[in-house]
Amino acid sequence: MRNYFFLILVFISLCSYGQQVAVLKYGGGGDWYSNPTALPNLIRFCNEQINTSMNEKPETVSPDSVELFNYPFVHMTGHGNVFFTNEEAENLRNYLLSGGFIHIDDNYGMDSYLRKELVKLFPNEELKELPADHPIFSSHFKFPQGLPKIHEHDNQRPQAFGITYEGRLVLLYTFESDLGDGWENPEIHNDPEEVRQKALQMGANIIAYVFEH
Repeated sequence: MRNYFFLILVFISLCSYGQQVAVLKYGGGGDWYSNPTALPNLIRFCNEQINTSMNEKPETVSPDSVELFNYPFVHMTGHGNVFFTNEEAENLRNYLLSGGFIHIDDNYGMDSYLRKELVKLFPNEELKELPADHPIFSSHFKFPQGLPKIHEHDNQRPQAFGITYEGRLVLLYTFESDLGDGWENPEIHNDPEEVRQKALQMGANIIAYVFEH
């Protein structure tokens, strides 16, 4: 009964905050704060292109905070080390299983650290690559080949991995794509506008998919 009331409170919280998003401030020394202009630009693009109504200044939230449950979408990025305490891992897991969603975008260098920490969240699940026909690649803009390549890291193809719980995608990990760099202000990386548009459109697809599911 206690768990039932907890889920009701989480549902009410997620509904009351509607379409708000947050950046995850994790421990371990990694630069969780990288790409500061990325999420505001993506939010602005989504508000204009897919009729969302998000606050253009995303909040910052810690993995062990009760405030985490206020946001239906949480974004995580960085280059280096990632570490979750047991309490943080438990809170993140409860958040995801209760209706939340996290998008993790490797800004280059976090892969090996991240994967071992995800085992704390889902010890019996593994990241599985999403096929190109997954609805997240066509929720608004069409990407028939799957995740677009934005920045070159190690000459590998871009991959989108996910963890699904009871038929719902709760975690998306984008690797060898670097969507966040493509979301940043154009003068930061000097990406061609076509590349930036692909990044923003794929980001909008992720947002649209999450809010519709």
